[in-house]
Amino acid sequence: MAEINNETLNRIADALERIAPLDSDKPSLDGADAFIWYTDPDRLIPIKDISRVDLELLQGIDHVRDILLQNTEQFAKGFAANNALLWGARGMGKSSLVKAIHGKLSELALVEIHREDIPSLPRLLEVIRSSERRCILFCDDLSFDNDDGTYKSLKAVLEGGIEGRPKNVIFYATSNRRHLMPRDMMENERSTAINPSEAIEEKVSLSDRFGLWLGFHSCNQEDYLKMIDGYLDHYKINADRNMVHAQALTWSRTRGARSGRVAFQYLQDLAGRMGVSL
Repeated sequence: MAEINNETLNRIADALERIAPLDSDKPSLDGADAFIWYTDPDRLIPIKDISRVDLELLQGIDHVRDILLQNTEQFAKGFAANNALLWGARGMGKSSLVKAIHGKLSELALVEIHREDIPSLPRLLEVIRSSERRCILFCDDLSFDNDDGTYKSLKAVLEGGIEGRPKNVIFYATSNRRHLMPRDMMENERSTAINPSEAIEEKVSLSDRFGLWLGFHSCNQEDYLKMIDGYLDHYKINADRNMVHAQALTWSRTRGARSGRVAFQYLQDLAGRMGVSL
């Protein structure tokens, strides 16, 4: 075998240094309060202007608001806290609540992971584990369909793996489905599986990994109008309340729902017609 001289070794070392990633290229939780996780390549994109509303503007969800705020404050102080699943009616402030609580506790980092990137979750947790910063890991609109096996990796990360989740991370997810899977999928499992109860148990056990289940339900007319009034006061919109209430109720009927989202959409329309900048 030909002898490798020092010059050749130096060239090999130089080549390896060029292709090796620099430390500065590695994802980190520095430089911002919120990030979005992207893959290919793995990176954390800092978000300077976070889209959120003040916690006080979220009306009609007082009970779940207080529970999630207490849980997050415990986590921020280094005490025990639970992963949380926020499930229920559309437009009732599930994701808005997570972002609003982060606004109150901005010493925490907020990292959003998209549902389609869940398979990369172990790599993201390694990034967070290497940081001293405490972090809320957030997945909006989490759900799984037929033949989707990614829920198994999420189960292991939440509680079931050897390492478990890092001590400096807590996982919050929102979903329209309490068990994260459509009812017809669960019924199909019952009708086709050799042991239906075991097939359902495996899938339902994913939501069991969340220590907190917080339900969000469609609001009544009184809470809907409180939302409208809260927005009027916050944005200092001077308008006749009786007229606004009548218009807001008509607006909700055209949408077929009363929710925080519908209330804010009406407010945007009202502010635009009145020439008020939000």
